Amino acid sequence: MGDPLARGTLLSFFLLITTLGKMADGHDHGDSHIPEGQTVSLEPLDTTLWIHIFINMFAYGVIFPIGMVLGITKSRWHVPTQVLGSALALLGFFLGHAHGGREFVSHNIHSVFANILQLLLIGQVVLGLYLKGHWEKGVNGKIRKLIRPCHSIIGKAMPLLSWAQMIFGGITALGFCQGEHVGQCAAHFIMGGAFIAYGVILTIILLVGQIWIQRTGRSQEFFDSAVIAAWGCVNTFTEHRWGTAWVKNDWQHTTMGIIWWCAGLAGMWLSRDRDGNPKRNFIPGFVILVTGWAMSAHPQELMVSAMTHSTFGKTLMAAGLSRIIEIAFVLKDKQSLSESGRSWNSFQYIPVFLLYAAGFLFMGATEEQMNLVAQSSMDGVSYILIMYSLAFLVFLFTNMLVHLYDRLANPDLNTKDLSNGHSRASGHAAEEGQLRDAEQFELDGLMSDDEGGEGQAMLRGSLDRPSIDTPSTLGKNNHGRV
Repeated sequence: MGDPLARGTLLSFFLLITTLGKMADGHDHGDSHIPEGQTVSLEPLDTTLWIHIFINMFAYGVIFPIGMVLGITKSRWHVPTQVLGSALALLGFFLGHAHGGREFVSHNIHSVFANILQLLLIGQVVLGLYLKGHWEKGVNGKIRKLIRPCHSIIGKAMPLLSWAQMIFGGITALGFCQGEHVGQCAAHFIMGGAFIAYGVILTIILLVGQIWIQRTGRSQEFFDSAVIAAWGCVNTFTEHRWGTAWVKNDWQHTTMGIIWWCAGLAGMWLSRDRDGNPKRNFIPGFVILVTGWAMSAHPQELMVSAMTHSTFGKTLMAAGLSRIIEIAFVLKDKQSLSESGRSWNSFQYIPVFLLYAAGFLFMGATEEQMNLVAQSSMDGVSYILIMYSLAFLVFLFTNMLVHLYDRLANPDLNTKDLSNGHSRASGHAAEEGQLRDAEQFELDGLMSDDEGGEGQAMLRGSLDRPSIDTPSTLGKNNHGRV
């Protein structure tokens, strides 16, 4: 009949949703105090709304990403973490409808996307409770095979959707990105977010993904160049409104799209040597460098805007140049520093972090944000340092999440055995551990929860069985040989 605790938790969850929904419906979203032509009223943000902001940022920006990593690694702390995050998210959702002070125009992007995010959260909780109930008999066994991948996909998409919702919350609170400002806002946030996402991907590959890249049979520059070429094609045909007059920004953005797809195709070609083996190349780093130079040359009206765009361009140029140096001189065209994929040079962090910084600088350089800074007592240097500080925080949190995954998926080696003369096998043991984790993960989807324990035990037994090449059997196998 399933887990009684899961049924009770599910019932309590629906009661809580119903109660909060009735309380939220009582909040008036009237636009009576909003000046004509504006999207927000002149009142300041009240305490309730600030609490809503911090609670939701903590739930969606910290708790749920941690819960996602715990779920990927099958940790027993996954469910308690997600329960805590869901409770905070529901509380934050209620507070967002119960605040006073500043009013916002009805059906703004933040409120619309909040409803979508809440429905996904409710669906995710329901799917998780269903899986927790262990209903595997009859038709439930077939349903379970569909629910598990849906639960996994929504869980991995939640941090991305949460990031978008936090951006929407910021622009809604300030009344930005409306009317004629929508286009340049979208360009800044999409491009800046793409640089940050690229930095996150490079962080993951650097710390735990080097073995995966080697297994693909392609160099990392192949994938980078393919994305660059695709993005360039999109920019080539979308940055200018066809049928209208060409202006300076149209020429700059369109030609930037052209060089992206041209360089991307060249990078894909250079990603293999004459024998078809994976080969590193300079193309993605060079594209980043040229993009930084081009964007830093865009004319700006405000001094703080010119300073921010110039710093952004120089940061992006430094990211591209350091990426080229990393590939050509640090790695010397190799896929990684070691065959185990668990080593890296401190220099390799430089291009990764600079991508985070460039992304935040570009996201923070919209016209309305620059006007706000120019009208305040803050100078351009202080604003740029704040952007770098945010980049460091996201860079730190990403490294913490990757480290958490690595510790749970790849436990530390037995240092006592290594100190007894087996240190030469450390690289092989580390790679074998990653291979074992990968095989267990692949087999996990083919086994039910009841079969999982026995199947994994058999798998561990076969993997742990010493081979003829292990240090413990090498002497015995060589005994008596000529």
